Amino acid sequence: QVHLEESGGGFIQSGGSLSLTCAVSGDIFSRFIMAWFRQAPGKEREFVAAINRRADRQYYGEFAKDRFTISRDNIGNTAYLLMNALKDEDTAVYYCAAAGLASMFTIDVVTETPYEYWGQGIQVTVSS
Repeated sequence: QVHLEESGGGFIQSGGSLSLTCAVSGDIFSRFIMAWFRQAPGKEREFVAAINRRADRQYYGEFAKDRFTISRDNIGNTAYLLMNALKDEDTAVYYCAAAGLASMFTIDVVTETPYEYWGQGIQVTVSS
């Protein structure tokens, strides 16, 4: 069974930076499109970022452009999300997700595909 485990969340001051890590085990990591989603209380799940298998293409949610960076290490079986210039509205539970069945890497696919595996989520709280 594939297991995803997020780490690196916590409390951060607005304007600061935080790096999230997603450690993947149980399968060949390079098979997966990797993505981050988030969900704030009372809000719908929101796409944050995705990265393809070769790590040469990325997509970002509109709010994440120019502030967040997704990356991956196919040797260490790890995905990352670096968040800069954090705002109060970035407060949410952040989830790491992996998709192995998707055959295309497009913005529509990465935002809507039924990811096969999810982490348990990690809280990020930004305060001013």
